[in-house]
Amino acid sequence: MAPKKPLCLPALLLPLLTLLLPQAGTRSFVVDRENDRFLLDGAPFRYVSGSLHYFRVPRVLWADRLYKMRMSGLNTVQFYVPWNYHEPQPGVYNFNGSRDLFAFLNEASLANLLVILRPGPYICAEWDMGGLPAWLLQKSDIQLRTSDPADNMTKIFGLLREYEPHGPLVNSEYYTGWLDYWGQNHSTRSILAVTKGLESMLKLGASVNMYMFHGGTNFGYWNGADEKGCFLPITTSYDYDAPISEAGDPTPKLFALRNVISEFQEIPLGPLPPPSPKMTLGPLTLQLDGDLLAFLDFLCPQGPISSILPMSFEAVKQDRGFVLYRTYLTYTVSEPTQFWVPNNGVHDRAYVMVDGVFQGVLERNMKHQLFLMGKVGAKLDILLENMGRLSFGSNSSDFKGLLEPPVLGQTVLSQWLMFPLKIDKLVKRWFPLQLKKRSHPQVPSGPTFYSTKFPILGEGGDTFLSLPGWTKGQVWINGFNLGRYWTKRGPQETLYVPRPLLFSRGALNKITLLELENVPPQPQVQFLDRPILNSTLHKTYIYSLSADTQGASEPMELSGH
Repeated sequence: MAPKKPLCLPALLLPLLTLLLPQAGTRSFVVDRENDRFLLDGAPFRYVSGSLHYFRVPRVLWADRLYKMRMSGLNTVQFYVPWNYHEPQPGVYNFNGSRDLFAFLNEASLANLLVILRPGPYICAEWDMGGLPAWLLQKSDIQLRTSDPADNMTKIFGLLREYEPHGPLVNSEYYTGWLDYWGQNHSTRSILAVTKGLESMLKLGASVNMYMFHGGTNFGYWNGADEKGCFLPITTSYDYDAPISEAGDPTPKLFALRNVISEFQEIPLGPLPPPSPKMTLGPLTLQLDGDLLAFLDFLCPQGPISSILPMSFEAVKQDRGFVLYRTYLTYTVSEPTQFWVPNNGVHDRAYVMVDGVFQGVLERNMKHQLFLMGKVGAKLDILLENMGRLSFGSNSSDFKGLLEPPVLGQTVLSQWLMFPLKIDKLVKRWFPLQLKKRSHPQVPSGPTFYSTKFPILGEGGDTFLSLPGWTKGQVWINGFNLGRYWTKRGPQETLYVPRPLLFSRGALNKITLLELENVPPQPQVQFLDRPILNSTLHKTYIYSLSADTQGASEPMELSGH
């Protein structure tokens, strides 16, 4: 039962940390400002840390990733605590399973790593809404992340030194790579640039946290987004070109950083574990289950919400995923007539159907031309996809859905039905559904479900799902939401499938796809033994912090974490 007066997440973390204190015994951590250093248990101390986000790694793999970080020479792990991951509704808390913060702290302790805990409430992290829960936006006039406008850096640092003239040198976020956006270049940072920067800081006696040391994956709908002249949703992969790859494998960058660290402090004896076993399988042919509209009674069993004007995701209490908007034409449209939404009112991507026939797409910040026809009484359906809320910037109140009533020709459309869709719940409880018999086109288009079952002989391994010819959609393996694919836009072309998600030794696995646009003539997928993260036609984007290592392409404006 929810408490009468819900506590904020940081308040919940205080008792947690208090419980951990007895385990610390008489240990101490002091900022020795006079000597510009930290003291750990009374002795001079410098941390060499790496960022890892427990919410981007399956729980069963936490110990593996932390152990590899320790064996790389790190003595500390830094991580955020996303508010929206632990308080999905006001006063309703979840610290179970993959959200068990106690368990992750215990794994860090077992790996002999100290912890830098960053509880928020705002974290950025390229995470949906920067970790703030979407239910905050149910108050439509809320102001998020407002601040004092003083931005004179010289004045600010001068003020800092008035209060802290001395102290240890710290770089809390030293970037080992960079993030990727859909439709842009895959980001990398060279080994030489990363190792030279680390060596320079360690020579100065600085403490350093490397962001990221292991990036992980934006499973499900958890990716965030930026807005830099246009809306930029972040890819499912959060590989980050980090020293430990998305699949948890040591990279050449890791071994180079380990060599640098070993020049300044002792590193654990023994070799790093080898890369995990990888698996190939397929191609597998998927079977058509039916278009999304045929499942509407199962996807929204409570029925629609009625309103004269369309309502946002937040107004119908749908945090993420999809909402179907429906209305009926009140007159016959006999000639192709432009259909549009004013004031950039599509947040974020709309899939338009007339009487069940897919017509095309409208997209946030994009000027798509879409023309419709239909008889009086024709059913107009618009499936709205939330592509991830803005995770960076001040007052980023990123409402989702149809934020303005659509216009057909000169007519503002009204009398809407909103269907909040529970797609994940349906996929997890999938059973033979009695659907109305409908004729399907030879090559279906528009939002459509496909699936198949397949065995894995032997023990299997980590793998990467390739979807050649598919356009855009969502994938589930054995009911687990792997995340978004967008093969036609890139740069990410494969989705990481951790071995623990798969049933081995001949047991049947199920893969389910929701393709939102166009299905290939051969509806097949394949499991590869390597990722493809750089499939766009653009040149690979090289992120650089210093002029002497700068690549030919111009550095992108920093997102911030």
